[in-house]
Amino acid sequence: MTSLADLLPENAIELDVQVSGWREAIAAAGSLLTSTGVAAPAYTAEMIGNVEENGPYIVIAPGFAFAHARPSPAVHHTGMSWVRLREPVEFGSPNDPVDLVVALAATDSEVHTDAMAALAGLLLEPGADQRLRAVATPRELRALIAGEDAAETSFTATTSVGRGSTGPVKILTVCGNGVGTSLFLKSTLEKVLGRWQWSPYVDVEATDTISAKGKASEAVAILTSGEIAKTLGDVGIPVQVVENFTSTAEVDRKLRELFDV
Repeated sequence: MTSLADLLPENAIELDVQVSGWREAIAAAGSLLTSTGVAAPAYTAEMIGNVEENGPYIVIAPGFAFAHARPSPAVHHTGMSWVRLREPVEFGSPNDPVDLVVALAATDSEVHTDAMAALAGLLLEPGADQRLRAVATPRELRALIAGEDAAETSFTATTSVGRGSTGPVKILTVCGNGVGTSLFLKSTLEKVLGRWQWSPYVDVEATDTISAKGKASEAVAILTSGEIAKTLGDVGIPVQVVENFTSTAEVDRKLRELFDV
């Protein structure tokens, strides 16, 4: 299992970075991926291009952007970087302004799944946003993340029941690339399903926009961002827009709308 701490070394963290806009914010995170040997500079351009093409769906929670692009030859090995901005910037998202930017470079869509679950679990913890913004050094942030990794057993225990199951219905969580933000939404959705004790009856699959159109016939609904919903168009099943991918309360409301609970 690849942990969040494994993918985020101390030298891939920079705090109180000054930027003038969202492109510079992503570039700052991309620069750390380059300096730590995770990816070539071309990957930074790919992350920026992802937002230009698909919109600011990477802003998955208030103040938090998860920058990424599809696996590509520009990625040397899977890794992450973390940037806290001195002054928040606008991405054009309902979750603006953003002051935390985490970047992911992945060689494939599988190896980092456990780390994404850990990060989602950290963001779902009460008071996590205050703690993440209060750290004074990269070492403190690493210690916080390592602590959440250690506590992650209880989180995965409540959400893993539906993973790998072949329940009677399937829900797709969709992002532009299928390797980043859709996994956050999947984790949040699985946590809600666990609370409802519906995990044995619903299979959640994270996927990208292209694959989602082909898989829609297998599912009962799609959960995604407003930007991706526009890209998908009419796929023949309900598409529910979620603004905060880490909000169990919002996902709970969307599920109640879907199933008339």
